[in-house]
Amino acid sequence: MPDKIDPPHATGAAADTVKKHSQPHELVFHAGWFCPFVQRVWIALEEKGIEYEYREVNPYAKEPHFLAINPKGLVPALEHHNKALYESLVLLEYLDDAYPDDSPLRPSDPHEAGLVRLALQQISNVVVPAFYRYVQAQEPEKQKEGHEAFVAALRDVHKQWFVGGEAQWARGDRFGWVDAALGPWVARFSLLEKHRGFKAEDVGAEFAAWAKRILERPSVKSTSSLPENYESVYRRYFEDTAESEVAKATRKGEWLK
Repeated sequence: MPDKIDPPHATGAAADTVKKHSQPHELVFHAGWFCPFVQRVWIALEEKGIEYEYREVNPYAKEPHFLAINPKGLVPALEHHNKALYESLVLLEYLDDAYPDDSPLRPSDPHEAGLVRLALQQISNVVVPAFYRYVQAQEPEKQKEGHEAFVAALRDVHKQWFVGGEAQWARGDRFGWVDAALGPWVARFSLLEKHRGFKAEDVGAEFAAWAKRILERPSVKSTSSLPENYESVYRRYFEDTAESEVAKATRKGEWLK
C-alpha cells in the first residue's frame, strides 16, 4: 500500500505560512509540508518575500494534473504563468531569475555563483544520500558507519565551501543558496539526535554555531512544522519501512535522480 502522510497538512508555524498563501496566485507552489526538498524552495520564497499560492500535494496520489507538471510525481514544483518546472535546485535558480530584484540568494559575482553551484552539487550528491543511508540503517554497525559517513560528508562541505571566520552564513554575511539548500536537513537534526545519537557538534563547533543560526532564521522557522509531526513521518525511515522513492532508491544503494 502507498504511504499515507499523517498529518496531511503542515502544522505549527508552517501551517500559519500556508494560510497566508492560500489564495489563488499566478505563482503556484506545489509542495509537501514534510519534504526537505520542498523546504529548500519554501525557504527561498520566504527569503525573497515573493507572493505565491501554496498547494499541498500528496505525492503518493499521482493526480493527473500534477503528473502533467512533473511526470515523476514528486514535489516540489512550481507553476508560473501556466508554465511548470520542478527539482529543488532548478527552482532555486528559477526564483532568482524570475524575481532578480527580490532579495537574491544567488551571488552576483559569476565566479562566486559557480562555487556555490559546486557546493550544491556536493550537498545533493554526497550529503543528502548519506543522510538517508544513515536514517535507514538498522544494524548497530551499519548505524555507526552511517554516522561516520554523514559526519564526514558535512565536514567536507563545511571545510571546502564555508568561508568560515566571522561570517554568519555559509558564504559570508548574506543568507544564500548553500544555507537554503542544506538548512532543511539541519531542521531535521533533532530526529537524528533522538534516533541515531547525532549532534551538530560532531561535525565541529563552527558548523554547530551555523546550524543554530539556521534554526533561528525566520524563513526556516516559518516553513517548519511541529517536531512531533516530522517524527510521525520519519519514524518509517528510521524503521526502514518507508515506501517513498527516496527510501526505495536508498535500499538499492542508488540515489534518486
